[in-house]
Amino acid sequence: MEKGRLEAFSDGVIAIIITIMVLEMKVPHGDSFDALKPLLPVFLSYVFSFINIGIYWNNHHHLIHASKHVNGSVLWANIHLLFWLSLFPFVTAFMGENSYTAIPVALYGFVSFMSGIAYYLLVHCLIEVNGKKSTLAIAIGKDKKGIISVVVYAIGIGLAFINPWIGIVCYVFVAGMWFIPDKRIEKKFSKESGV
Repeated sequence: MEKGRLEAFSDGVIAIIITIMVLEMKVPHGDSFDALKPLLPVFLSYVFSFINIGIYWNNHHHLIHASKHVNGSVLWANIHLLFWLSLFPFVTAFMGENSYTAIPVALYGFVSFMSGIAYYLLVHCLIEVNGKKSTLAIAIGKDKKGIISVVVYAIGIGLAFINPWIGIVCYVFVAGMWFIPDKRIEKKFSKESGV
């Protein structure tokens, strides 16, 4: 199966997700900086989610680029990932509108956790269809980064009920791990192309 349609569809959905998130920010009534103050939690949630979605888009691009083939399992795994990513506008607004209280922060973590699991499944579906000796499989290895991510998200969800800011620190930690596109794939491509 061609991978071009999967990549184009995913790019479109991710672009829509980002657009919906920005539309959730309401224009304040008033023309002073004081009118903007109540929007600060919403804006910070938006910035964090924008970065998260950007991280997923960037790493998704690397995954698809490293793959030569896709099949039905990959298509469904990709849809599964896009489903969870599509919930980011809701949890972003919920967390920002409620000034980072426990339940919204835990729900944000749950969507992040499920997105991490969906990404992990997509990676392993792509490895299965492309082979254990494929560039992707060799670059990913045991996927410790993927496993650590979902574990830290799960810990963050629990800690959000003790102190929401500790939960947020866990989510920021995971984002920091993935902020630079997956070097494992880039290194493998560099070696193969002799760069």
